Amino acid sequence: MSATSRQLTLASRPHGAPTDENFDLKTVDLPALKDGEVLLRTIYLSLDPYMRGRMSDAKSYADPVNVGDVMVGATVCQVEESKNDKFSEGEWVLAYTGWQSYAISNGEGLMQLGKEPENPSYALGILGMPGFTAYMGLLDIGAPKEGETVVVAAATGPVGATVGQIAKLKGCKVVGVAGGSEKCTHAVEKLGFDACIDHKADDFAEQLEKACDNGIDVYYENVGGKVFDAVLPLLNTAARVPLCGLVSQYNSTSLPEGPDRMGMLMGQLLTKRIKMQGFIIFDDYGHRYDEFAQDMQKWLKEGKVQYREHMVEGIENTVSAFNDMICGKNFGKTVVKINEPL
Repeated sequence: MSATSRQLTLASRPHGAPTDENFDLKTVDLPALKDGEVLLRTIYLSLDPYMRGRMSDAKSYADPVNVGDVMVGATVCQVEESKNDKFSEGEWVLAYTGWQSYAISNGEGLMQLGKEPENPSYALGILGMPGFTAYMGLLDIGAPKEGETVVVAAATGPVGATVGQIAKLKGCKVVGVAGGSEKCTHAVEKLGFDACIDHKADDFAEQLEKACDNGIDVYYENVGGKVFDAVLPLLNTAARVPLCGLVSQYNSTSLPEGPDRMGMLMGQLLTKRIKMQGFIIFDDYGHRYDEFAQDMQKWLKEGKVQYREHMVEGIENTVSAFNDMICGKNFGKTVVKINEPL
């Protein structure tokens, strides 16, 4: 059989926030399968902040998407047709086929999820890259100890929500930072955080200081900007800062206005002996994925970790859903449903 695929390709590099004009939504005919290949039907597409960097040609830890190419991204797919003995029709797989409705694969790099996984889209979130990022960044770099105070930004996102819940399992006091009262209520009442501060509040810094009355021992950084400005003076001696992301800056086209704060930052790092470390999850920790998966599956089964998805329907809504995520308008892990399951 032959198939057509709807694809979102990068038409131009965004300056600031991406727009629909930066992408082409096109329909292409896919060739017939060759021996050893499978036709993948995209069911779920993951949207993640790192993608903004791939749209730019600035030097980074990974190559940018070329203009004219399909935008990259992790996907959960079903095998619609197979000429590969290792994969059967109807089987679910975790792939990296990007912003398109169908793709052809030779099977390399596919992670088999079985015929009837309970929550297949979880492989893009709590059991995938975001959950793994939360787990290793907190436990390996943050190294929280019982009784310490852990603060996490973007507290109801797929990484932040997981960080806070793991920290509670390790006996820590957890203070989240999120945008809006609804998200903060969710963090406390559903996720079990001790407190959550709305970064939109006029007295945000004062509220954070009050909530962290013994200072901050671990700050899991997802946001940067004014949130980090409020956190920095509260960091305790020997505090640890896993640096996961800086989403507040991803659409910036210039350095922020105001005084140069580099001297203050470096002074705090020096005098308080603070450890701040960036990491790229699969580059640095890929060999420890099984350790994470074993713990997280156990916690989910026991109801010790809660998970929320922000599901958007239709490939044509991908760009707007991506921008909503960058701006914090999502509530939970952003996933686009591309096709109905077989």
